[in-house]
Amino acid sequence: MSKIFDYFQQITQIPHCSHDALKLRDFLVSFAKERGYDVQVDVVHNILISKGKPKLALQAHYDMVCVGNAPKIETYIQEDWMMAKNSTLGADNGMAIAMMMALMDESKVCEFVITSDEEVGLIGASALSFDLQAQNLLNLDSEDEAEVYIGCAGGVDIEATKKYATSLSKEDCYEITISGLPGGHSGVEIHKEIPNAIKLFGEYLKDKKVKIASIQGGERVNSIPVNLTAIVCSEIPLVSAEYIDVKKVQGLHEVVDGDEIISLIENFSHGVLSFNDHLNVPGESINLAIISFQNALLKVQTSARAMDSEGLQKVEQQFCDYFTSYDYTVKCEGKYPAWKPEVNAFSKEVEKAMISVFGKSEFKAIHAGLECAIISEKYPKLKLTSIGPNIRSPHSTHEKVELASVEKIYEVVKKVVACYEI
Repeated sequence: MSKIFDYFQQITQIPHCSHDALKLRDFLVSFAKERGYDVQVDVVHNILISKGKPKLALQAHYDMVCVGNAPKIETYIQEDWMMAKNSTLGADNGMAIAMMMALMDESKVCEFVITSDEEVGLIGASALSFDLQAQNLLNLDSEDEAEVYIGCAGGVDIEATKKYATSLSKEDCYEITISGLPGGHSGVEIHKEIPNAIKLFGEYLKDKKVKIASIQGGERVNSIPVNLTAIVCSEIPLVSAEYIDVKKVQGLHEVVDGDEIISLIENFSHGVLSFNDHLNVPGESINLAIISFQNALLKVQTSARAMDSEGLQKVEQQFCDYFTSYDYTVKCEGKYPAWKPEVNAFSKEVEKAMISVFGKSEFKAIHAGLECAIISEKYPKLKLTSIGPNIRSPHSTHEKVELASVEKIYEVVKKVVACYEI
């Protein structure tokens, strides 16, 4: 096993969930300083590590989506793929950080731009204000080898809330549990028809007259929901079904008529809304991500994506109107731009390095947010490209990374660094 995997293993043992990654920040700062690099940290905990007069910047984020047992991560290897037992692995984007650490061991002349809280709305990139010297930036957050990414989707989180009048239940009440679904990334895997716990809940109850006491479903706004738990009351017995575990519960509950809430879920168009044949990716999509009903307040959180600004505006308006039609209060936040695809001299240099290692390469765009979109707006003279190793099912307990792919992508990175090193 190479030094990259040793460093990645170290990273997995340092908690770095989004909003709670300061221990890893401090570790990386110390690591870089010990190797003679200059280090800056800004107010949102972005890190800039540099040496000499770099012409190239490498960029990655150091937070991870924590699902399952994470941040407790126990890795194992199966058929050349690294995974974690009952948790996200954090190869997104920890493997990129490990590559950067290996390059620092070799004292490479680069700027290492390591951003915070990417997984919860590109927070670090949005506040980035370092005075970068490099003219080219290679993002290491893509997830398919032998592909050079030159564009990405923009996105926005849409949240809807409504207060309901409740009454005391008189019917029998049941706990409904949905758990252990595959989950997945709400962008790059939205087209895979992965079961959504919230949609399954709506489907199960759509023909039943129930009253709802509580709901808690979904984990992260950028993940397809894995779990849901609810208490509902019904005049007719409820029984378990596929994906659905039902058991009777005792006690009185404050409830609301379930018709409107079930209609809201059932009629929500979760998934791919249009497909971009030119880029061979979804053009527009939306993820029904989180739902909660507690203390008479129903809250729904969704994430919308589109490959261009016009499409994003259309989807945002469509679902704001959808929630408004149910008399919900709607707010939109965390909006980030699409990165318009462009082949330039830098992306061609990266493609050349990719071909030298893999024997092939292809320019691609991704239906997910990359920090390149925001960075390109903040640094308009900077040329950007994104690459990465094979990572499957990020943001889920099935996340895995192919070890041989990591080794090869690292070879590509080293070739690109050598092109721009003084």
